[in-house]
Parts: sequence; structure tokens; C-alpha cells
Amino acid sequence: MNVGYALGEAETRALLQQACAATGLSASGARLLRLGSNAVYRLTSPVVARIARPDTDPETARRTVAVARWLKSAGYPAVRAIDVDQPVIAGGHAVTFWEAVSDDGSEYATIAEVAEVIAQLHKLAAPESLDLPELEPFENAGNRIAESEWLTPGDRDYMTNELARLQGEYARLDFALPAGVIHGDANIGNVLRDEHGNPVVIDLDGFAVGPREWDLIQTALFYDHYGWHTREEYETFARVYGYDIMKWPGYPVLANVREFIQVTWMIQKAGESQKTTAEARKRVDALRSGASRKDWLPFLAALPSLVIQVFSHCAGNSLIIRDSFV
Repeated sequence: MNVGYALGEAETRALLQQACAATGLSASGARLLRLGSNAVYRLTSPVVARIARPDTDPETARRTVAVARWLKSAGYPAVRAIDVDQPVIAGGHAVTFWEAVSDDGSEYATIAEVAEVIAQLHKLAAPESLDLPELEPFENAGNRIAESEWLTPGDRDYMTNELARLQGEYARLDFALPAGVIHGDANIGNVLRDEHGNPVVIDLDGFAVGPREWDLIQTALFYDHYGWHTREEYETFARVYGYDIMKWPGYPVLANVREFIQVTWMIQKAGESQKTTAEARKRVDALRSGASRKDWLPFLAALPSLVIQVFSHCAGNSLIIRDSFV
């Protein structure tokens, strides 16, 4: 995977025109919402288009659409893929089309609602035909470290050794909850409210079969390591879901694993802007020194050419920048 590849607006607008033409949709007046792992556009109709990187396997996009159709059939509150044959392949990129969650998409679900939809998901059993992959928590970490042109030699040696150490510790974890269907990136930034005020889960790319703890760890991490959630918010989350992952003996290891993966994501963003470069340096230095993580900033995408919608969560000091399905 070419982790250094960056999607550009001019390129993706041309791809959007091709994909819309193939589906009978109009790309005229489309508004760019995000450039990151996907380029995300809001069409003038209540449809959101997501354009994947060229190295993304089209089968991944097909599975994401299949997941969305399964969740719809199960009555689960997730973003809906529109009724067209997709993904559309445009210039080597997989393009998918989704119903917009709401007109403005500016409202997050409450932390209780986040817990509720995760618990509801964990009660579902996916059909065998969906062929969900096993969770691979370190899937891209090695490539991100090896291919980064930003890391110093010392940083790279540290990150490579730390990756190996965490892989060993993860392999020895004794999970308490039964394995099953997981979202893969469950956190408050991926649960929006629709126009009727109901929670809707977005970003279905990471659906897999794995330990349910993986879907709980980010909320705990956001509270315990980063201070993005308040204590009250976290306690509400644990109570509503029905399990407190922070009381599980394996919590410190899984929290460190998830944190490390998030740092490797930021590494691939270093160099895109002064803000992302400073954040990546802060995070790598904190890993190496053991410094506090309380000054880490929430990022999903931070490109100087893109105006990103940033929302303050209504409770506490949580600040989230999210993938867009508005």
C-alpha cells in the first residue's frame, strides 16, 4: 500500500463526474466534505459519494455496501447505501453512494446512544454469505512505519520495536466477551443523529469478526488517556452497554495497542500541514517519553486546503472531527 498517496480535489471531482454519470446522478454543485482515506462529497440531492484511494481493493467497497444492505434488512440504524449497482469503478477508484444522514449532519448522538447502538450491533449475527474478515488490528501499522518519509531513523526503530512488542502482548490477551460482529472503529464520531433525532452509525468499512472489546476500547481511551470524554460520560457508556472494559485485566494492553495504531495513522498525515506535522511529532514524542496524552487533538482529517466541520460535543470537552455522511 502506498501510504503516502494523497487524494486531491481536482482529481476526485473528475472521478465523481465519471461515477455519477454511470449511475444517473448529477455531480453538478457537489460540495467537498473531506479528503482523507476517502474523498467525500455531498451531492445536491441527499446523497453522499465516497471515493476510495486507488490502492483500495474494490472488494472492500463491495463488502461495505453488502454490510449496509444487511444492516438495513436487520432494521439496524446505520447509514444506507442507495439503490444503485455499486461500487462504481472510476479511474481505478471504487466509488460508493450513500443516503445523507440529515440536511446538516451537525448533531452527534449522546454517549448513551452510542453505547446502545454498539450493544445492539453486538447482538446481531452476520450471515455467512457476508464473509466478514477476521479483525486485523495491526493491518496497516507496519506499512505506515516503514513507508513514512517523515519519521527519523530513531523514531522508525522505536516504532518498529514497539509494534513487535505490542503484537506479542495482543496475541496473549484473554478476552472476556464473546467474539462476533464488530464495527471496527466504534466511537462517538461515527454515530450521528438523523433529521428525526435518531442515532445512525456511519463508516462501515471496518466491519469484521473479532473481540467485542475492540468496539469499546476507543471510548475508554478517549476518557482515560486523552480526556476527550468526561468521567460521567464514560460511566454512562459502560452502564448502558453493560460492561466496563476498564475493569478487564487486559484493558491496559488493548488501550496501548489502539493508541499506537492511532499514532501510526497520524504519522501518515505528517507533512500535509503544519498542524498535522506538529500533532504527529507530539504523539511520537509522547510514546517515546511516556508524556501525558491529554494535549493530543482529535483528528480525522486536517488538510490545509479543506475546510473541515468541527463540532464540540454537547457534554464535557469532547471535540471530534468526523468522516462525513451529511
